[in-house]
Amino acid sequence: MKKTLIIGYGNPDREDDGVAWHILRALTVRLGLPAPDSYEDEFPQSPQMDFAFHLQLTPEMAEDISAYDHVCFVDAHTGNIPEEVRLIDVVSDFQRSPFTHHLTPQSLLSICETLHQVKPDAALLSVRGYQFLFSRNLSEQTQSLVPEALEQIWEWLNARDVLKQ
Repeated sequence: MKKTLIIGYGNPDREDDGVAWHILRALTVRLGLPAPDSYEDEFPQSPQMDFAFHLQLTPEMAEDISAYDHVCFVDAHTGNIPEEVRLIDVVSDFQRSPFTHHLTPQSLLSICETLHQVKPDAALLSVRGYQFLFSRNLSEQTQSLVPEALEQIWEWLNARDVLKQ
C-alpha cells in the first residue's frame, strides 16, 4: 500500500500563518475522520494517509518523509507568488538560507534523498495569508481560500490514486 503524508506547517497563533492546520483539519472532515479541536491535538490517521502539523520544517523530518511514497507540504505565503492558492511539484534542491530556522520543502526533500537514498513524490500547497497578527483565527480573506485549497489537495490525492485504496 502506498503511504501518503500531508504535512502542514506554520504558526497557528499568528492568524493566517496557521492556514495549514485549518486545511488539514478540513481534509480530515472530508475523509470522514474525527477532526482535532486544536493544533495541539493529534490528527487522526487513516489507512490512506498520515497527517502531521509542525511550527516549521526541520532537517530531522527527512527521516520521517523517507517512509512515504507521496508527501504534500501545506503552508501559507505572503503574496510573493501570483496565485492565491497554488499547488506545485517539489523537486529536490538544497537551498541555502540566511536564516538558520528556515528550511524549504525542496531542501528537506534534498536532505531525504541524500541521507536515505529515496525521494518521495512531493508537492507544495501554498495559500495566501493576509494577516499575521496574534490570533488563532484566520482572516476572512484566507478563510475563503480554504475550500479551493482543499479541492486542489483532493485532486492531487486522486491523481495519485491515494483515495482509491
